[in-house]
Amino acid sequence: MEDVAMASEVEREDDETSAAKELLRDRFRLCTISIAEAEAKQNDMEISQPIMACISDLAFKYAEQLAKDLELFSQHAGRKSVNMDDVILSTHRNEHLAASLRSFRDTLKAKEPQSDRKRKKRPTKEDRAAADELLVLDP
Repeated sequence: MEDVAMASEVEREDDETSAAKELLRDRFRLCTISIAEAEAKQNDMEISQPIMACISDLAFKYAEQLAKDLELFSQHAGRKSVNMDDVILSTHRNEHLAASLRSFRDTLKAKEPQSDRKRKKRPTKEDRAAADELLVLDP
């Protein structure tokens, strides 16, 4: 009986995940179509509906793959969250984009107050000496 309940719960979670993904895809499609229409209007062009749908689907698939890659990069680095370096690493095939992102990162770091930046504490000579004493004292 427990197996049936667990299977039912897993199926319900899969349905919720699938519904959330479909909602995200629909919202992404609407945004993509809106951007394409605005760009077409700005450039005195027309884009057919099938082409807009195709562009939207390709952009969504690209975003999905990018998200997977970013997750793998952060996991490989031993982190649970994605950071700017992961995003820059994902652009290694587009040097212009990578350079733009590095410049953006450097601008953000320059605006960040010095006290908010994370720094690794380097052990002083006294700290190393104290650690060596502890190692000597522990048999």
